[in-house]
Order: sequence, then C-alpha cells, then structure tokens
Amino acid sequence: MKKTLLSLYFLIITALIFPPGCSIKKIAMNQVANALTGKNSSTVFSGDNDPELVGDALPFAIKMYESLLTANPGHQGLRLQTGSLYIMYANAFLQTPAVMLPESEYKMQEFIFKRAKNLYLRGRDIILSGLENNFPGFRDSLKKRDFSKALDATTRKDAPLLYWAGAGWLGAYAIDPFDMDLGMTLPAAAALMDRVIKLDKNFADGAIHEFYILYYGSLPDYMGGSAAKAREHFAQAITISQGKSSTAYLSLAVTVSVKEQNLTEFKTLLNKALAMDADAVPEKRLVNTINQRKAQWLLEHTEDYFLETEESDATLEEKGI
Repeated sequence: MKKTLLSLYFLIITALIFPPGCSIKKIAMNQVANALTGKNSSTVFSGDNDPELVGDALPFAIKMYESLLTANPGHQGLRLQTGSLYIMYANAFLQTPAVMLPESEYKMQEFIFKRAKNLYLRGRDIILSGLENNFPGFRDSLKKRDFSKALDATTRKDAPLLYWAGAGWLGAYAIDPFDMDLGMTLPAAAALMDRVIKLDKNFADGAIHEFYILYYGSLPDYMGGSAAKAREHFAQAITISQGKSSTAYLSLAVTVSVKEQNLTEFKTLLNKALAMDADAVPEKRLVNTINQRKAQWLLEHTEDYFLETEESDATLEEKGI
C-alpha cells in the first residue's frame, strides 16, 4: 500500500512540475487519471460507513478531479468520475439532508435546494460534454429531439455516461419542478435513460430500475407517471440486487406509497430498509447507511406525508406489522 501511495505521489508531482507541452507530463497525467478512476477507486467513498467523513471530503476530491480533467479533457474516466461525484454530492449531501430540515428552516432549505440543482446540472453538463466529444452533434440532436440520431451509435460502454447525465438532468428538475424551461427538456433526459436500459437492462446491479421507480412513481399520470410501472421496476430492482439495496424500498415508499396514501406499505418498506445489514454489500455501505437514516426520519415524520395516521397505525397493529 505504501509503495502504491508513493508511486501515485510521484506521478502527481511529475504532472505538476513539468511544462504543459511536455510528453512526460502527459504520460504522468494519464497515469494519475487512470489510478484515480480505476475499477475499485469509487469504493473509497461508496464503501465508507461514515457519511459525515465522506461529505466533508467530497468537495475537495471533486475539485481535484475537475482540475485534472481541465488538464486532461479527453480522459473519459475522469469526466465520468467528476460529473457523477457532483451529482452524488448534490443528492446525498445537499438534497437529502435539506429534506429533513424542520419547517422553521425553510429559507436554509431553499438555499440548499438551489445549490443542489446547480450541482446536478453542473455534473450533467460535464458528462454531456464527454458524450459530445464521442459523438459530435450529440447535444444538438437532443435539443432537436432527434433522439435516434443522438443515441443509436452509443454502445454498452457508454451506458455510465448516459445514466449519470440523465440522473443529473432529472434530479435538477425533481428539486425544482416549477422550472418550466427545464421541464421542456425532460424528454431528452428520459431518452438517455431509455437508451441505458436498452443497452444493459441490469445496469449497475439494478440502479436503472431504482431510477425508474422514482421516475414513474413521482411523475403525475398526465406526464407519463404510472404506479404499475413503478412497481414493476421495484420488483426487478429487488431481484437483481437480491434484496441487498435499500434504495428500491425507499424509492417506492416515498413515491407510490405516499401517492396512494398507503401507510401500511410505507412503513413495511421502510422497516425492510432498516432491517438490512448495511455492511452486507461493501460497495453499497455508504448509500445504505444514508438510506437507513432517511428511513428512520420518514417513520418519525409520517404525519408530513399522510392525512390519516392514527387509524392506519391501528390497522398496522391488527396486522402485526
């Protein structure tokens, strides 16, 4: 381990001290980028069990990745890592804690939501630039809603870029659904996700299905929302992840269960998330830890989401839940 760290340190120093046009610097930059975006690099964050530690460290890490990307704009691994970290930070460390703020702090909540929206879109744009580099005219085709022209040439290896661009795009709208200009662009974001599931129906151990639970579960019917489709994707997400990802349970609970005012289902789903062993899947340790905190908070604030809680609680007791 010490040898690996010393080697990485040497590469970073080499990348910094040599002049911009030097071939040695280019080699060093690529090696640093490869080391920081390798197969196991993301587990440094996703495998941690201390959300506060990760949340404090991420801003510096993100800006470091972005600095390296500026010096090496053609490195697709760096582009994906930088863009996706912006989106993950916006979701896990801005939007999620802001949702749990008390009503008295609505001004702070509004401020944090604006930050989250900005970072969602920043991450999206970083990744879209990579897709544009790979497929010239990509963004223009999306803007013109010529989705076939934009996406037909993409392959399975492009699925991560498509997924994170779509996630950032739709995340920004979800946090500010009154942004009509952004709302008009949603078909393009949806097209990216549709392409991901066509390229890899089990993408990221079911993450694509977890996305569709939120997508179909939160949209109104006139915009394409569907409780039935959300439940179909829930079932697939649970099967693919073998029930070891808490995200599917929370996603169905906060969308379909709330929309249908089904408190029994809401509590059952959240309790299943809480009952999971957060350490069972090391690479999902961070998200499961954050999800369990949110599940506990939701159970303690059911009155914020349901009109009738006392009667429903009595029903739960009768059913032994």
